[in-house]
Amino acid sequence: MKAVIMAGGLGTRLSPFTKVIPKSLLPVGEQSVLEITIQGLKNSGFLHIYLAVNYKSRLFEAYFGDGAEWGVRIHYSKEAESLGTAGPLKLLQSELGEPFLVMNGDILTNLDFRRLRDAHLENGAALTVVTKVVDLPLHYGVVESDNEIITRITEKPVIRAEVNAGIYFMNPEIIEYIPEGRKYDMTVLLQDLLSRGARIRRFELKDYWLDIGRLEDYDRAQEYVREGLFDR
Repeated sequence: MKAVIMAGGLGTRLSPFTKVIPKSLLPVGEQSVLEITIQGLKNSGFLHIYLAVNYKSRLFEAYFGDGAEWGVRIHYSKEAESLGTAGPLKLLQSELGEPFLVMNGDILTNLDFRRLRDAHLENGAALTVVTKVVDLPLHYGVVESDNEIITRITEKPVIRAEVNAGIYFMNPEIIEYIPEGRKYDMTVLLQDLLSRGARIRRFELKDYWLDIGRLEDYDRAQEYVREGLFDR
């Protein structure tokens, strides 16, 4: 089985750490974020892993080499310029002839990726999107009114929403819809597919999941790893 990890981002929201080290190579406990992900993929039977890299790509090659130390085969796809979160798949089209997994490189999860693969193959969809229900706290009091009369004020409510978890399983024909040589994000691909009537299914993630996009998320990742939440 094959997996593609999007690891070419600049990680500007985690500056100044990412001035030196790409976001997915930042240490969490005794391993890097990407190392934890690769180990999880390997344990789920994904032995061919493609790293789509751009920013500081040589550091990825120096760190992982061919992947033998982790029991996988790592392939590198280098972008001359940023192609977004879906555009790099076009460069790998000849390598991806069967349904494959795609995920962002800044995610920590203990998802059983094999279970996702099985669900995708069973549901008959062209693309399966992993989702996660999260609580989003608002830092303001929310005002409800009837015309000019305030009827209720809720102080700093928590909104529950189902979000895109940045993990996908897709059929290879999806790559045909990705333009060549320009930046193209996964969110745009999903909208384009929906407009074409493509069959897209959701896979709700019940396991632990963390998108390391901000400094507070990075701090939380350290806590989660200390608690053993991502141990395999």
